[in-house]
Amino acid sequence: MGRQRQPQIRQRLLDACTDYSLERGLPDGLEPLAAAAGTSSRMLIYHFGTRDGLFREILGQARERQLQAFTDFIRLRADEPYPSTLARAWTAISGPEGEPYLRMFSRLHDTAGEPLWPGFRRSATTDWLAPLEEGMGSLGRPELATVALAVIRGLLMDLDATGDAVRADRAFLDFLAMVERT
Repeated sequence: MGRQRQPQIRQRLLDACTDYSLERGLPDGLEPLAAAAGTSSRMLIYHFGTRDGLFREILGQARERQLQAFTDFIRLRADEPYPSTLARAWTAISGPEGEPYLRMFSRLHDTAGEPLWPGFRRSATTDWLAPLEEGMGSLGRPELATVALAVIRGLLMDLDATGDAVRADRAFLDFLAMVERT
């Protein structure tokens, strides 16, 4: 009879591997993750089954962290006009706080990421619609949630491709100015 799996050890390993991957990106192999978690590749396989199984769990945990943080950034606040909320959210999402998530998930936005996370592109889009609809609804324009999401996603892809934060920031501020005029 083998050892009983210990969920707290598994979670500790997953936390360490997720922290590492958010800081440096998903590695090609298990060795860097094992070193970061203070264990062996064999123990990672024992707890997660396969390399891709571990990668899927890392991505899932990182996505949960991102959802919590980004949803909090864009949620409607009673004491703040929604364009101000979006301006502050953009600063966080496009800056150092959001960069680890963007680096990790950018490779899942193309079809190469489909085997690791089937359906990611769809869920990565629809996850943000509800809080954006509520916020844009405070301006009497809930239908602009899709436009706001498209602008945010597009500018994040632009920022990832060019690194031109000044231009992306200016474009987002221009978008907010248009929203305030409507």
